[in-house]
Amino acid sequence: MVMQDTSSGGGAPAPGRPAVGRAGVFQELLPMAVWAADHQGRVWLWELAAQDLLGWRPEQIIGQDGLPLLVPECNLELAGELTARSRAGEAVVGAYPVRHRDGHTVEMEMWISPIADPTGQPGTLVIAAETSSVGRMRDSLAALEGLFTQSPIGLALLDRELRYVRVNDALAAMNGQPAAAHVGKRIGEVVPGIDPSLVESLMRQVLQTRHAVLDRRTGRTPATPEQDRVWSSSYAPLTSGNGEALGVIASVIDITEGQADHLRVERARQRFALLAEAGARIGTTLDLRQAASGLVQMLVPQLADTAQVMLLEEVLAPDDVGASTHDLLHCLATTKPALAPSGRPPAEVTYRITPGSVHATVLAERHSRTVPLPLPVLNAVTPDSPAAGLFGHSAPGIARVIPLTARGKVLGLVIATRTRNEQFDEQDTVLVDELVARAALNIDNARLYAGRHQAALTLQRSLIKPLPTVPGLELATGYLPASSENEVGGDWIDVLTLPDGRTGLIIGDVMGHGIRAAAVMGQLRTVARTLAYQNLPPDRLLHYLDIAVADLGESELATCAYAVYDRTTSSCLITRAGHPPPLLADPNGTIQFLEKTCGVPLGVPRDASFETEHVVLPPGSILVLYTDGLIESHDHDVDHGMHQLAHFLSEPSQTLQETRDRLLKHLLPTSPQDDVAVLLARPR
Repeated sequence: MVMQDTSSGGGAPAPGRPAVGRAGVFQELLPMAVWAADHQGRVWLWELAAQDLLGWRPEQIIGQDGLPLLVPECNLELAGELTARSRAGEAVVGAYPVRHRDGHTVEMEMWISPIADPTGQPGTLVIAAETSSVGRMRDSLAALEGLFTQSPIGLALLDRELRYVRVNDALAAMNGQPAAAHVGKRIGEVVPGIDPSLVESLMRQVLQTRHAVLDRRTGRTPATPEQDRVWSSSYAPLTSGNGEALGVIASVIDITEGQADHLRVERARQRFALLAEAGARIGTTLDLRQAASGLVQMLVPQLADTAQVMLLEEVLAPDDVGASTHDLLHCLATTKPALAPSGRPPAEVTYRITPGSVHATVLAERHSRTVPLPLPVLNAVTPDSPAAGLFGHSAPGIARVIPLTARGKVLGLVIATRTRNEQFDEQDTVLVDELVARAALNIDNARLYAGRHQAALTLQRSLIKPLPTVPGLELATGYLPASSENEVGGDWIDVLTLPDGRTGLIIGDVMGHGIRAAAVMGQLRTVARTLAYQNLPPDRLLHYLDIAVADLGESELATCAYAVYDRTTSSCLITRAGHPPPLLADPNGTIQFLEKTCGVPLGVPRDASFETEHVVLPPGSILVLYTDGLIESHDHDVDHGMHQLAHFLSEPSQTLQETRDRLLKHLLPTSPQDDVAVLLARPR
């Protein structure tokens, strides 16, 4: 048998040369299951994607009667008929459901062929593919065929040796050669008049980097040997499912007759690409300064030489609105002026707006203006600032001053300048204004989010009270809010000195984020404190707290753990409602998670009462209560986090405060995705 090696090198092997190939089409595009049965129907071969598609491992099915295992009862008669015909020497095709190992059926199309079994008697060979995969491949091939036969754009497929594999009629007409005359040839053999070495160099770059490139080429082809033609081309990598480069896809458009139109279209394409990039760079962040910096980066150097994004101080600090913030602009992001002797005006400097200046006019009228440089000087509020006079050293040129408006509100100004010998034309001003308008909404979203985040954080922190002094019990707590890209959650901690002399330890987590979660947390904390002061046992406290959560609405859920420490018995009663299990480290370093009892989260309908676990806490042992943010993240699952926590607590620091600090530092990423609360208690 002669096989083609497609694993490296690109082109076809020499005729008649045996080679071993990679069945990539069966692995990536159309997974094929192959199995064979002997004359008694027993499976003796189970190969390729059979296990992936049907769930049976070879050792589970080889030697078994295949028909009862693989064919549903309703199709046994048809399968038996096809099998009998195959054993009689006939190759047949069929389509019927095949039973997966887990019991569900898989619709498959199959080819059943006669084959000699290991004893030499008539058997059957089945090659099967999932019907849906066959359909997708059929549709994909039809789409590819339609593209090649109907597209007015010249299209070509080239292998890794940059030899033509296929071209469509449009490209054949451009090149003045029949499509069949291209196959197997290099570009220079078909159209030597277009600098083929440079074209092939770009294509090799595509194969190496896996990134498409654009090209504009002038030359002559056999179609028009006496006339120069101009083409716009793109070369894109053709890759397999695992990223292996198979060749290059080339598309070619003859733009000779419309150079002016082409230039306009190309410019529009670049501008649309810039807008799309701006959406990705600015529209995907809720960080205010990152959004402002993204806008500056989109403007410079593509459209301007310098740019500044400046927000009104009264917008940045709405709670401080008054005479002190009136007519002030705060520079959030800026670029280095090309010709400024004083260097770069730093961001995060506040300037006073000069009355009657272009800045004041644009803010008042809410209309952009193009004005000559230099601009009026903006004086910094802090006189000793490195940029005490912004624009005081502006080089000659032109500036576009645009109001930053969103949701009917003026947020500030964006100033884009050009010191090059090129004015802002009409298309430039439209694009600059459009970029600013799109960025304004994203900047406002980031501003509003930052305000909400800070409000929730302030509410959260206002509810965290100082720890009481408890005789015979060392305590340490820690709370870390989510990073600025994530909303504050509803975590809370409380330590109570109960009327009967015992100590109550409470930790909870309201599901959800933002101000609402923090507000619900505040209500539950108050209810929990009130119930605890009634000396209720832990299970009854959570029972009534569950009723309180239900009264807040169907959408509210929370987890909670409540522990009551009794110094006289050196023991603790603990009840949990959907909360992660507390960790207990004894003085010898033995670690255990208290997982015996756990009810459903608060707010979830339940059939049983909460249960209480009794735990002995000898002097020197450490009890750790925590929220799920400590042990769970996008990088690892809960089990991994619990393992890390146990490993860390096996060697605690001398004081609980040191243990807490090291715990938060080593277990959490630099930007936690969720709030984290932790409470440590150690009897003395």
